[in-house]
Amino acid sequence: MLENGDDSDVRQDLLERFKDYGQDQTVAYWHELSPEERNILVRDLEVVIRFTLLHSNTHFDSVHLSQKVDLPRVSRIIRKSLRKQDKPALAPIADSEVATLETRTQEERGRWWGLGLRAISEGKLAVLLLSGGQGTRLGSKEPKGCFNIGLPSGKSLFQLQAERILRVQRLSSQSTANGRVVKVPWYIMTSPFTDAATKKYFQSRKYFGLEPDQVTFFQQGTLPCITTDGRFIMTNPYTIAAAPDGNGGVYSALKSSGCLEDMARRGVKYVDMYSVDNALVRVADPLFLGYWIDKGTSCAAKVIKKAYPQERVGVFAHHGKGGPVGVAEYTELSSDLQFAINQETGRLAYKWSNICMHLFSLDFLNTVVAELDKDSIYHLAEKKIPSVDGVVDGIKLEQFIFDSIPYAPTVSLFEVIREEEFAPVKNANGATTDTPDTANALVQRLHMGWVVSAGGSIANLGNSYASGLEVSPLLSYAGEGLEELCRGRTFHASTEIHA
Repeated sequence: MLENGDDSDVRQDLLERFKDYGQDQTVAYWHELSPEERNILVRDLEVVIRFTLLHSNTHFDSVHLSQKVDLPRVSRIIRKSLRKQDKPALAPIADSEVATLETRTQEERGRWWGLGLRAISEGKLAVLLLSGGQGTRLGSKEPKGCFNIGLPSGKSLFQLQAERILRVQRLSSQSTANGRVVKVPWYIMTSPFTDAATKKYFQSRKYFGLEPDQVTFFQQGTLPCITTDGRFIMTNPYTIAAAPDGNGGVYSALKSSGCLEDMARRGVKYVDMYSVDNALVRVADPLFLGYWIDKGTSCAAKVIKKAYPQERVGVFAHHGKGGPVGVAEYTELSSDLQFAINQETGRLAYKWSNICMHLFSLDFLNTVVAELDKDSIYHLAEKKIPSVDGVVDGIKLEQFIFDSIPYAPTVSLFEVIREEEFAPVKNANGATTDTPDTANALVQRLHMGWVVSAGGSIANLGNSYASGLEVSPLLSYAGEGLEELCRGRTFHASTEIHA
């Protein structure tokens, strides 16, 4: 570091190296920096040059981009991503390509449920949670998974998901002849901004009843924020502006963190991957898993029908007629395609929405990690970014979880009911959609239906927005097993029924 050498030599060396990549602005303020600030900048830039860790599970008091990124790789990503990319022509997904509700029989559903439970009991399934986001848009300083949407129990999103895993473990254990103990590994991808707080939250709540050794935290990477001509934006004279690399950063993070090897050591064959901000997500869903095992494809996704043409969700589509299946983000779907009608059905042609619930084989994940790193094409998110020169028009580079799907030789799409499995929490209360209040209402109304179907009744419903009640995930995963408890009983609205 500087105290052991000539700082003018250090500056010249760094300047020359970063000039080679068109990033000499990173040391433009050298003469104005204090010795401490120079040390911070030199440390960052030297680590970039040495191509060190792309990702790290180390706790950082402050986030230094260079501890997670190597310069040649980032330069390649920027160069390829800024190059004008021809968007593939899209073709709709036909209804016959989706396991729709209308085409399933009770016999099939029962068989798939049994197949899924058996695979889980054999230790073949891991669950992977995408949880790098903060709750800023919800008015919270904590990681989004810590958020309490207002249910009677006061449970956070993390707790709801943990308890669903516990319930599936119990169901899987009961399905085996010897009642063996089942533990589903849970991998949780954080970001440098949420990692320490997430770990502390789990530890303080004793992992919600899960064993600590079945929960593994790993961090997604960050990438520099860039100008429209590909130059790093400096937050201040000695820090490069950085942002998480999108939920698709999970693929390279799985490799660099050693999680793929850990899954293989545990005997995992299948990975259930989902996003934290869905209050109704069916984690480790035996039905979905059994369906996918039965189909024998490389990956699968749950889908719902689009609610209206302009709904802000990505849709599944073919990349070219008869081409691979992929996802078109709503920002990439032209108005003509949004409103396009299938002339045979009279419904939207591009209607199968992606809700970020995926199953991948471990073999496919190993393959796609290499493919995505080789292609290195990222989505460009235009943002106003604070910089040393004031707020500037900049770009954040992101990959999305669905970027892997076109690489799959075969894909299965599985329709689910929106009101049963999709309660997104993206906006603060007061917005028109996807708020804690709307998610709370969806959970309580669904659970009220479970109780009534099991022979119970509900008193004091009133006219509240979240009119219904809550059933603990420890008691029932998807409405099963409630008859003995509920038949002939009356429950008060807006309370939790728990084991």
